[in-house]
Amino acid sequence: MARVKITQIKSQIGQSQPRRGTLRALGLRKIGQTAEHDESPVLAGMLRKVRDLVKVENV
Repeated sequence: MARVKITQIKSQIGQSQPRRGTLRALGLRKIGQTAEHDESPVLAGMLRKVRDLVKVENV
């Protein structure tokens, strides 16, 4: 299974509560923080919700 590296590039200040919750569920709290996850349909949906706040790279 492929892995993806997700980095938060924008602040969650001013975002709605569900978007902040999505970032937290991805394991991101601060700008510049990085998390690695296995690629899945659930992850793709989460990334679609916060696509302007994160940078995604294949590992």
